[in-house]
Amino acid sequence: MSPLPGPLRIIGGPFTGGCIEGAISLPDHGPGFQTIHLDRSAFYGAPQTIARLELLGQEAAAVGLPTLLVEDISRARGGPLPGGHVSHQVGLDADVGLDMRPRDPLDAAQRESVVLASVVRPDLRGVDPAVWSPRVVELLKLAARLPDVDRILVNPAIKKRLCEDTTGDRSWLHLIRPWYGHAAHMHIRFRCPPGQTECAQAPPPPPGDGCDATLQWWFDQLNAPPKPKKPYHPPPLPAACRGILGLAG
Repeated sequence: MSPLPGPLRIIGGPFTGGCIEGAISLPDHGPGFQTIHLDRSAFYGAPQTIARLELLGQEAAAVGLPTLLVEDISRARGGPLPGGHVSHQVGLDADVGLDMRPRDPLDAAQRESVVLASVVRPDLRGVDPAVWSPRVVELLKLAARLPDVDRILVNPAIKKRLCEDTTGDRSWLHLIRPWYGHAAHMHIRFRCPPGQTECAQAPPPPPGDGCDATLQWWFDQLNAPPKPKKPYHPPPLPAACRGILGLAG
C-alpha cells in the first residue's frame, strides 16, 4: 500500500493505534544511517519524523559513531504492524539500534540478516560490558536532544546505568524512560506536530531525571513470581482510519 498524498493528517496516538496521511519514506540509506530488515520493517513517517532521523544520522556521523541501523517507523498509511507495535501506527515512532561498536556499513545481504546485539546482560540487571560504551551514551544523548522528542524508551538496565554514570548536565535524562524489552534498540517517540488536532499526545514524562525510587520498581519485578500472560487485544482503530487503511465497515 502506498502513502496517501496530500497534507499531513495524523489520527490517533501511541496507546490508541491510528493512521497517517501525507507520510513520506526514510531513504534506505543516508549520511550516518541505514535501514535494516527491509523485508519485514516499515519506514514511513511524518515528514518531521523523517527529518529528525536524518538529522540524527548526520550528528552521529559528525561525532564518529558507526552507521546507525534503523528499523520500524510506520507503514505507508500507518495502522497495525506485526508483533503488536501499537505505538508504531502514526508515523511518530522509530527504532534505532544501540550497539555502537565499530563496524563498516552493511551490504544488502547483511542488512537483511543482521541481528541487533543487546547492550543488556541476560539477567536484565545491568548492561553488558562487552557491548556498552561511552558511544552508546553519546547516541542516546544526541537522540534526546533532537527537536520535538516526546520520550525515548530503553531497557531499565540502560536507564540505571545512565543514572549512575551521568555527570554534569543531566537534563536530557528526563526523556530517557525505562520500558520492557528495548535492550538492543531505543524507541524514539516524537510529539504530535502543531495543528494535528486528531493526533493523541501522550502525557509528558514525570518531572525530574527519572533516577528516583520509581526506577527500582522495574528491578523489583524481576524478583516477583511471573504473572500469567493475558491474551493481547489491540485497541480498536479510530473510525476515521478505516477508510484510509482500506478496511471494510
